[in-house]
Amino acid sequence: MTRVSSEVRPLRQEIEPGVVRGAWQHRLEDGRTQCDLCPRFCKLHEGQKAFCFVREARNGEIVLTSYGRATGFCIDPIEKKPLNHFYPGSSVLSFGTAGCNLGCRFCQNWDISKAREDSVLSARATPARVAQAALEGSCRSIAFTYNDPVIFAEYAMDCALEAHARGVKTVAVSSGYMAPEARSEFYAHMDAANIDLKAFTEDFYRGLCFAHLDPVLDTLRWLRHHTTVWLEVTTLLIPGRNDSEEEVEKLCRWFVSELGADVPLHFTAFHPDFMLMDVPRTPAATLTRAREQAMAAGLRHVYTGNVRDPRGQSTFCIGCGRQAIGRDGYEITGWQLDARGRCQVCETTLVGHFDTVPGTWGARRRPVVLTGGG
Repeated sequence: MTRVSSEVRPLRQEIEPGVVRGAWQHRLEDGRTQCDLCPRFCKLHEGQKAFCFVREARNGEIVLTSYGRATGFCIDPIEKKPLNHFYPGSSVLSFGTAGCNLGCRFCQNWDISKAREDSVLSARATPARVAQAALEGSCRSIAFTYNDPVIFAEYAMDCALEAHARGVKTVAVSSGYMAPEARSEFYAHMDAANIDLKAFTEDFYRGLCFAHLDPVLDTLRWLRHHTTVWLEVTTLLIPGRNDSEEEVEKLCRWFVSELGADVPLHFTAFHPDFMLMDVPRTPAATLTRAREQAMAAGLRHVYTGNVRDPRGQSTFCIGCGRQAIGRDGYEITGWQLDARGRCQVCETTLVGHFDTVPGTWGARRRPVVLTGGG
């Protein structure tokens, strides 16, 4: 593998350590500054923080206060993002920052997404150092995850530039709650995305996420039809909140109509956390039922997650129905694709991005300490 210099070379000028000018903003006639990053369009007085808590009005402009700062780095299996059709079995250097532009009461990473940045941002790393760490760890890609990369978009984009210069792919794990102009610039730097479609009702988004459904649906349509970004979608099924047969049916019909049958959909299990501690874990049977509903609606690649379900986590050929990629959790247990990503039995091409052989990272999770990051 080619070695590339990790010389400290930030792509944006830091006003002070960890602080850069926000890329999307404008001044209002009343003297406030509007953040144009996401559909909240926070309008800030001097010294006021945005909803995400990592953007702030200073000296008449909005700054990002978490640039080059992270909650930590870890090498994960790509299937954990989850992405099942993007270099299966490969390892991905994963990291996030602090804060979020949604307010999900059920957040499964609330200790990061709800944190005030000084309490969790312990790791400093320039974009070049992040990319070099991925290369040194033999990672196929870098994932901007744990909290939503929308809110640290400038940092993620600079990391992506450095990653691509080294032949490393980039992945965004996001809620898709992003304004169109910022979205176009951000996803120009991404190779793959997993978007959380948290539910299929406005009431859920408004009541449990303090957000709206339509901007997320718009992002999904746009990614599918106006970019080359590889797209997979995840819905966390929460008992009694978004797991009814009726809602799953509506979601699946919209999915096939608007995104097509080939975009992979993941149904994952909820565990009690944050402000929904009184809600039980999602039964495995609920995930199986939702998967069957989705396939009956015409989706071709539907998966279950956060439970042990080898069949629900494996990939099947749409031509002959045989197993193309076997999985047990994050382990690859079978591989029936040729070097061109076709079924070895019937030669039907599987959608996605594949190496000639699967990766061998398995289910390992390896924390990484970056040094020399500035």
